[in-house]
Amino acid sequence: MANNDKDPVPAEGTLSPNQLQSHLKMEPKTLGAIQIVIGALILCLSASVLQIHEVHFTGDVALFLIVVIQVTLSGSVLIHSGRRPTLFWVKCVLVLHLISAAFATAALGLMSKHLPYRQDSYHCEHCRRLELHAVLLIDGILGTLVIFLVLELLICITAMLFGLSVLAANGDRPSSQRPAYPQTRPPPAPAVQAAPAAAEPSQVAVVVTEPDSEQVEDISTPPTEPQVEPMEAVTTEP
Repeated sequence: MANNDKDPVPAEGTLSPNQLQSHLKMEPKTLGAIQIVIGALILCLSASVLQIHEVHFTGDVALFLIVVIQVTLSGSVLIHSGRRPTLFWVKCVLVLHLISAAFATAALGLMSKHLPYRQDSYHCEHCRRLELHAVLLIDGILGTLVIFLVLELLICITAMLFGLSVLAANGDRPSSQRPAYPQTRPPPAPAVQAAPAAAEPSQVAVVVTEPDSEQVEDISTPPTEPQVEPMEAVTTEP
């Protein structure tokens, strides 16, 4: 009972041991770093597609700039939540990844309708082979973008599921932890004065001395019987 009373209760805004274990099981630092790398690769591939003048869906590719910003922000917050796991950052991770999942789904739908890439017109017959290679290159770039978007969508779903599990565990408090009640100071105990201890009897040193043997010999013992004069002395008297 004494150990249960002394169990620490998590402060407001902090994660309980169960919540912290569930959050760290997600590996937030690793997933956040992967998201940042995905954002950088999407930016490079989108810029490469925009350099091709024959592409007629530049407006759809421009949407990737917003996706890159959102993915990078989500990854940064996810890494920070792994370093300082608090309830506030878990909620931020949940909200940002929900928005990132929406943008990734929209971009995935837009890119999917352009695969495979179809040209509007051909310039010349002898350039068809080069144009075919260009089409294959564009298809590869768009396919890579789609793969990155799918990976980003999976990361967002994973982060949201773990975030919801952490928030759901917020109400589950271990039985060993007692709710925090307002601390009141107990009434002071009445002062009891201890009775003075009885004084110990003083010890008196007793010295026993043996009598001197010479003095004992000089002391005559008192007569125990009456002395009687001899009969001769009595008869001689006239």
